[in-house]
Amino acid sequence: QVQLVESGGGSVQPGGSLTLSCTASGIDLSDYTVNWYRRGPGNQAERVASITARATTHYPDSTKGRFTIARDNVKNTVHLQMTNLKAEDTAVYYCNPMCSGYWGQGTQVTVSA
Repeated sequence: QVQLVESGGGSVQPGGSLTLSCTASGIDLSDYTVNWYRRGPGNQAERVASITARATTHYPDSTKGRFTIARDNVKNTVHLQMTNLKAEDTAVYYCNPMCSGYWGQGTQVTVSA
């Protein structure tokens, strides 16, 4: 049985930082490109970071320079370090091994003063 568990969300002030984690069981994340997505209050889904099996990373302009995605293959985990958080980063964040069909339950990030 495959499980993806996102953790590390919370409430921070603008300019703050959080590190999210996506830990998997029943699936080897090192075999996949892993994406972090978010769904904000407007219910729009946005991909915020990707890491390939070879650890090549990709970011949209909205998160480039502020978010960092990284793998820990020993722990079968993908992290998303988020810095200089803005109100518009408020969303539920999900990880997804590309084309696997598997999603976690998400973790809420709230950025407000």
